[in-house]
Amino acid sequence: MKNTKTALLLILFLTFHSQAQKIMITPPYLQKGDTIAIVATARKNIADNLKPAIALAKSWGLEVVIGKSIGLDDHQLAGTDEQRAADFQTMIDNPNIKAIWCVRGGYGTARMLDLVDFSKFKESPKWVIGFSDVTVLHSHLNTLGIASIHGIMPVNVEKASTEVEETLRKSLFGETLEYKVSCENENKLGVAEGELVGGNLSILYSLMGSESQVNCKGKILFLEDLDEYLYHIDRMMLSLKRCGCFEGLNGLVVGSFIKMHDNEIPWGKTAHQIILDVTKKYNFPIVFNFPAGHIHDNNTLIFGKKVSLNSNDKETILKFE
Repeated sequence: MKNTKTALLLILFLTFHSQAQKIMITPPYLQKGDTIAIVATARKNIADNLKPAIALAKSWGLEVVIGKSIGLDDHQLAGTDEQRAADFQTMIDNPNIKAIWCVRGGYGTARMLDLVDFSKFKESPKWVIGFSDVTVLHSHLNTLGIASIHGIMPVNVEKASTEVEETLRKSLFGETLEYKVSCENENKLGVAEGELVGGNLSILYSLMGSESQVNCKGKILFLEDLDEYLYHIDRMMLSLKRCGCFEGLNGLVVGSFIKMHDNEIPWGKTAHQIILDVTKKYNFPIVFNFPAGHIHDNNTLIFGKKVSLNSNDKETILKFE
């Protein structure tokens, strides 16, 4: 019996260790002449608003295919779950499509996720681009060992700065990506490195306990959110803590937390103070107001890529390998 228990513990340890140390696959970087697809995985997009995004892609030497989910209307969603899943499936299985650009966020990606077969995608991965509700795909792809891009979506292009657009181009074409931002007073200083994971806090919270839950051990976690009550932020951060997300975490990068709400009886802490309170027992560096998320300066991040994080008393440096 003792030997049996020892063997089982060893198997569990090796399984967990292999998952934590999984080598991430980086999809092939784009080249001029490649084709990307614009699809809707969540909220509908029925307006004629894609011209700026198409023009931007073409200026980079790329061709653009518009998915069948664009223009579909099923109340808030871009068609039924089956229609959105089928469009996404077509694009990830098509060898001529080198990247999938999700048109917008909102809600609905999780509803279609389990209808998608990632078998061919795992054999021939390609870039999936987006943020907000697209965190569902980022987190799921991370569990499959495939890198993805957290960045602006087609509906954001018209208002995006040239600098932000350039960070997306660099990410897609495999050029050097490094950020230097001013130090915030609330930052916890330190140096760390690890694979970058994360996305929208509300979405990551909703994936807890599912096969799409991200593994944070030994990694750098990025979080951002929008339009939430402060006590919701506390509840979600506490849930991440209780699920073990901060145990063994190497660093925390906090993007935009804007349009926060409070109750008639105030919660008593800002979003940043909540994050510091929930993580106070840990020693990893934390940086605030990193320019990414639901803001104008939504700079591109590559989830699944190893980064170095340096939070000092002058600036924060985030550099991708």
